Amino acid sequence: MPDRQKPTAEDAEGPDTRARIIAAAAELIASGGSDAATTRAVATAAGVQAPTIYRLFGDKRGLMSAVVEHAMTSYVAKKAARKAHPDPIQELRIGWDSHVAFGLGNPGLFALMCSDLEPPTESSVIGTGNDLLRRRIRNIALAGRLKVSEERALGLVAAMANGAVLTLLRQPEGQRDRGLSDAAREAVIAAITSDAAPQANTEVRSAATTLRASLDRLTVLSQGESALLNEWLARITDAD
Repeated sequence: MPDRQKPTAEDAEGPDTRARIIAAAAELIASGGSDAATTRAVATAAGVQAPTIYRLFGDKRGLMSAVVEHAMTSYVAKKAARKAHPDPIQELRIGWDSHVAFGLGNPGLFALMCSDLEPPTESSVIGTGNDLLRRRIRNIALAGRLKVSEERALGLVAAMANGAVLTLLRQPEGQRDRGLSDAAREAVIAAITSDAAPQANTEVRSAATTLRASLDRLTVLSQGESALLNEWLARITDAD
């Protein structure tokens, strides 16, 4: 009878090894930031050997990306499942406040999200979160209330919301300016929506933005014509 092969370290680890490592890393990040989640510390907390982490995640960078992906999954799922507010601008406010609350409640993870980490896959949950924001902005455009291009609105909202969180995280927790996020939010809304004070050509830009948001519903134009019209409308919506 041939000798039975002894179980390898990989066999002994079990199917939940990856989840255990991610959970251990997340706890270390929550208590001490990403610097606390060294490969050795994570391996010890998860009860595995350091080579296991490299085998499953490639390196610490890969592990940090996986931790962010895991943490964002439930957060994005909750955002997607919630019934949207009928007012698209109010829905944007709700989304902003949720994003800021998540960042302040998870400073270590938020710092990783704002770093140059690459998500594990192209179809990552982070991409899904961005799609939710795009949808909110698209709904404002379809309501005829967006006065800049969707791309500029998306960039402004993302930059200002993330900036607000990072600024608040730098302040001592007991001395944070809680009104800063609200002020930044309303400044962005005033800059991108028709609720702001009228400016020159605001009505034209708003109409162009609404039409651009509806291009995928038009069936009378060829693909080339739609692309050209989209380019013209983009120029109108972003014109000073």
